[in-house]
Amino acid sequence: MKVPGLKLICLAFLFIHTRILVCYGALDDAVDDYTDETPAKPPPPEMDNCNGVFLSYAFTSRTKALPLLKNVSAQPWTFNAMATVVNSGTEEVKGWKMYIGFQHKEILVSATNAVLIDGGGDFPTAVGNGTTLAGYPKADLKTSIDTAGDFNQIAVQVELKGSMFGLGEKATPMPKTISLKNDGWRCPTPTKYKTYMHACCKRDLKFKVNSNKKSKFAARQNGDLTFMYDVVKSYEGSYEAQVTMDNSSPIGRLDRWNLTWEWMRGEFIYSMKGAYTPRFDTSDCVYGLAGRYLKGFDFTNVMNCEKKPTITDLPLTKVNDTQIGKIPYCCKNASLLPPQMDPSRARAIFQLRVYKLPPDTPPTILYPPQRWNITGVLNARYHCGPPIRVDPSEFPNLKGFDAKVYAIASWQVVCNMTRPEKRKTRCCVSFSAYYSDGAIPCSTCACGCDNIDTDKCNPDKPAMHLPPDALLLPSENRTAKTKAFAKLKKKGIPKKLPCPDNCGVSINWHINTDHKAGWSARMTLFNWQEAPFVDWFVAVEIKKAYPDYDNVFSFNGTKKLKGIKNTIFFQSLKDLNYLVEMKNGSKPSDPKVPGKQQSVISFTKKKTPNIKIRKGDGFPSKVYFNGEECALPRSFPSSGHRSHLSIASFILISITTTFLLIITRFI
Repeated sequence: MKVPGLKLICLAFLFIHTRILVCYGALDDAVDDYTDETPAKPPPPEMDNCNGVFLSYAFTSRTKALPLLKNVSAQPWTFNAMATVVNSGTEEVKGWKMYIGFQHKEILVSATNAVLIDGGGDFPTAVGNGTTLAGYPKADLKTSIDTAGDFNQIAVQVELKGSMFGLGEKATPMPKTISLKNDGWRCPTPTKYKTYMHACCKRDLKFKVNSNKKSKFAARQNGDLTFMYDVVKSYEGSYEAQVTMDNSSPIGRLDRWNLTWEWMRGEFIYSMKGAYTPRFDTSDCVYGLAGRYLKGFDFTNVMNCEKKPTITDLPLTKVNDTQIGKIPYCCKNASLLPPQMDPSRARAIFQLRVYKLPPDTPPTILYPPQRWNITGVLNARYHCGPPIRVDPSEFPNLKGFDAKVYAIASWQVVCNMTRPEKRKTRCCVSFSAYYSDGAIPCSTCACGCDNIDTDKCNPDKPAMHLPPDALLLPSENRTAKTKAFAKLKKKGIPKKLPCPDNCGVSINWHINTDHKAGWSARMTLFNWQEAPFVDWFVAVEIKKAYPDYDNVFSFNGTKKLKGIKNTIFFQSLKDLNYLVEMKNGSKPSDPKVPGKQQSVISFTKKKTPNIKIRKGDGFPSKVYFNGEECALPRSFPSSGHRSHLSIASFILISITTTFLLIITRFI
């Protein structure tokens, strides 16, 4: 008996199977003008012997792109490649993530069946230092056992297109490595051929796997900042979701946060409570797919139709607004504090109504937005992973019943703080000491030199040492003192002085005293911006001196930081929580005066009797201001003749003025 369509099904299976075989070894013969006379290799035997996750990367072609240049290092090439992930083990892989170690200044233009979770997530994006792909829309890879060997459910292929630079005609355009980035997996160094590489990743036996075998979804992860995207109601063509943001890091913080994500299937935000989009724009709906599919729909009251909307918190004045407020943990002026400062301000919640487009209109078809990213004004940068499906969240029953209410579907997004790139931080530290009459200022261009005229200063010259009182002046007013101090010390003065640090916040760490029983430091905060910092904090990592931290006199201080070693946490005293903004001088001709706060910090030597303060043991190895890691000087003050008027004296005089400014806020 003939089965209708059986022939087509067989042909389709052969087509899929053939494409997979091509990727598993037949691509050592790249096409186009990158050719190799070596005959094609059969599928690697490692595929059959891999009890885990099989990864491969196959370079398929490259072509010279315009402009055609004689300079080989500047010549652009377009390239095509195929990345493959196959679950060849006995355990389902939830939320697969594959790292590709690109190394030829690649710019990725497109990737099928996956999204980028670093580099901003948009195309085109530079991936020359490597990038990580996450599965979308198929994030999970089932086992061959559970699917009767269905490759469509156990494997995924990602077609990559992009550009690369700096390669000659005969150079090998391959990445350094490939690996699986999921927690609990270990990947060996990949086996490499000329245009192909593969690796078999296996479970790390030392990694503790979630013991909840009954769960059909991935286990929830910990991170510095986590989001829950919970669908709480689902209708034909739309759904209601709640977004919960939790700050778990003791040194993490966000001020005036802006959250962005990307709708991948034409969704749009109809309304929100507890947050809003600064841009109310329906043009993308009216002129886009929504206008085509939703005939007769009234877009007048739609909040936002952008593919990549920006979302932020409501001001405190809207907390009791019945239309857009009245949401727990909302309306904090977009501020998110560390939990030890105020647990109630370490969480933010908002709700939204989302409309979907065909063919996703049934209530059971739900997709979360992708490419999550969050930023603050002067805070740490966060790298966010893809949304991972987890067990539905529990909510309290608002009707008073002793019962649990569950979300229809829940996804978790985990974000972790990243270190700022060189010259891209937003705060910096200077060092000084009672035994040295010069101060080591913040490094040249510590916070970048993009917005200044480098024809008038040298961005590559090390910062020159300063007399202590120069730290109290804006950078543009330090020139005369810098030159005079260099002449006094018989140091050379370059024709073009080093560029300033350009940081909005600077911190001076001054060694104040050192004696047999203990020592002290004086920490001063300078705000060079035109806006104050409220509820500020500073976290100081000081490895050798940490055990003997004793007291701080004008701030609050604690060593009790969960998960953070050798770090002391300082914050303002009650009613002195403003680091005021920069002010004009008393006369129009006077330089501007930064906002300042200062305190002495004492240490004993009970546990560290051999500490060498003059060798640098009394200086911090890391400093964080409001979660942002600050740039540190490259050296420590050296012993020398002590000046008649120390930096502590200069700063103490100026602090008195600042203290009076702060007090006036509360009179």
